[in-house]
Amino acid sequence: MTTEPMRSFMDRLRDRWERADTLVCVGLDPEPAKFPAKFAHDPDAIFHFCRDIVDATAPYVCAFKPQIAHFAAAHAEEALRMLILHIGFRYPDIPVILDSKRGDIGSTAQHYAAEAFDRYGADAATVNPYLGRDSVQPFLDRADKGVVILCRTSNPGAGDLQDMVLYDKSGAGRPLYQHVAEKIARDWNAHGNCALVVGATWPDQLREVRAIVGDMPFLVPGVGAQGGDVEAVVTNAKTADGAGLIVSSSRAILYASSDNDYAEAAANAARALRDEINRYR
Repeated sequence: MTTEPMRSFMDRLRDRWERADTLVCVGLDPEPAKFPAKFAHDPDAIFHFCRDIVDATAPYVCAFKPQIAHFAAAHAEEALRMLILHIGFRYPDIPVILDSKRGDIGSTAQHYAAEAFDRYGADAATVNPYLGRDSVQPFLDRADKGVVILCRTSNPGAGDLQDMVLYDKSGAGRPLYQHVAEKIARDWNAHGNCALVVGATWPDQLREVRAIVGDMPFLVPGVGAQGGDVEAVVTNAKTADGAGLIVSSSRAILYASSDNDYAEAAANAARALRDEINRYR
């Protein structure tokens, strides 16, 4: 008896866009101080809360994105591993992006890739490109996994470095994030497993990067609590088929209610975001 190999991150993501008709990604950023009171004395509160959010929102998402620091700071690495196992078992068609933003050189980079894909079993990971290609090569080499690379991030200080203009030999200048986008699309994406992080708070930059990289998927943080405009995101960054986006929301979904209806409220928030996005596709 033979079993079919697990399909790649990109194949599963595209299937989810089409079959579930959703571009929503729920970010799993647990903050126990914001949990409902029922979790106050639960030693496994982080796992149980996140599991309940996953189960409630799964019909409305194309991916889940646990943030590794939120688990590690609470000594909850095992909860993270169990959560990804839960998603893989219950929802094998929904890929998991480990939000870790790793970037280092040599054997350290190899260990970071093993951490994401082998220890935790994630289907994709976020990485930082600013140490150069060798710092993300162990991720790129995993052709079945997604490599989600920082390009133009959503935080207010993103422009401190990412907007710095670099000039070529002809004297033409472009901001650093555009060089990053072009480099990844042209040179790093040999396996077709790259995506870019481009923040919802910068709709003009979304449009510019889309023009540079074609149909490469974008992970778009910054809607919801950070104030990114859904219409502007979709209008500026969707691909020709109305997809191409992983629109991430965390706090606005996770903490839609602080009472015992937290899971139902999260489901309603995820569904509302899916429907709002789909109005502009």
